[in-house]
Amino acid sequence: MAFARAARRPLGVFVYSASRRFSCGNEYSTTVASKFESLSQYKSSVPSGYANPVRGFGNFMRSFSSEAPAVVDQMSLIKQLRQRTSAPIKDVKASLVECNWDIEAAQKDLRKRGKVLASKKSSRTAAEGMLAVAQNEGKVAVIELNCETDFVARNDIFQYLALAMAKRALLVENSSQQVPGVFPFGPELFEELKLNLDHPKVNGETTVSNAATEVAAIMGENVKFRRGFLMSKSSAGVLSAYLHTSPQPGLGRLAGIVSLEVEGGNTQLEAVQRVGSELAMHVVAAKPLFLSKDLVSSEALANEREILKSQAESTAKSQMAVEKMVEGRLRKYFEDVALMEQKFIVNDSINIKTLVDNLSKEVGSPVKVVDFLRVEVGEGIERLEASDEPVAQTA
Repeated sequence: MAFARAARRPLGVFVYSASRRFSCGNEYSTTVASKFESLSQYKSSVPSGYANPVRGFGNFMRSFSSEAPAVVDQMSLIKQLRQRTSAPIKDVKASLVECNWDIEAAQKDLRKRGKVLASKKSSRTAAEGMLAVAQNEGKVAVIELNCETDFVARNDIFQYLALAMAKRALLVENSSQQVPGVFPFGPELFEELKLNLDHPKVNGETTVSNAATEVAAIMGENVKFRRGFLMSKSSAGVLSAYLHTSPQPGLGRLAGIVSLEVEGGNTQLEAVQRVGSELAMHVVAAKPLFLSKDLVSSEALANEREILKSQAESTAKSQMAVEKMVEGRLRKYFEDVALMEQKFIVNDSINIKTLVDNLSKEVGSPVKVVDFLRVEVGEGIERLEASDEPVAQTA
């Protein structure tokens, strides 16, 4: 009740009353004075061999403050290891603590842990990524390195690995190197080959497979080499490559490669290279499936003929009219799928056959398209989005 009455008193009255208790020589001030006197007597009575409690508290505070630089050092180590590995900060700290703040041992520990994590992610669909292209005097190599998201595909470490793999692919040995054409290869041939990496976060000699696993650990995604292609040329040939949506030289999501051959030697190499570059770009845009109509597979031709015949018969016209409709629509089919029959994307008034004939006249020697290649990131990979643990499938 007394407290309730005091609570209702004006604040100024309460403060004035309290100040009087502290300032006046009443019972309260006498008690406080006696407490301080007792404390002084206790301090003087403590033997020299015993720790002074007041001094002990000060020593404790000083010892606590002396550990502050160690905390700063720890933060610096965490930052350094994070920069080296790009691993999640909680994993970085856990490894440093486990390795007694030895940064080299912690980095090794993170790599070991990363490989375990990467193996767990290896069953997840990796349909994004980059194509990397490398070229030397007689060959062009293109490889596809996959990941799960476009965000990782734009990462500097991922792109560095893709380019390193493309350069290594130029050294792949194959039995058909002497024959101009396209040589495809998969993980079974390439993944155990050695890479010599020189990146701040992935370096040293390692295999393609281990390098992909290490980058997967850093990125936190499934990273895998899917496939590669080598295209070689004859001594009188020219190889031209084009990359679409290219973030930097040698990288892109779509690649077109064309092999041209000039009979009698390269008299005007510059003109051949110019047209070759245009043809490589055309291949990316027009998506040809065959080099010429003569090379359309019998199976593809039979399937298309059956579809066109069924469509023509639905018009209820005579059998002769149906046959003419089928043949007319087949010509349109060849223009869609055969490179030499396609309209040139730069000038649709001519087809590719006419373009090559005009080039032959310009250089004064017959020119022919020997082969072509079109590759797109993720083509043929089925995305199983409804599944909790999707499995990557390749074409």
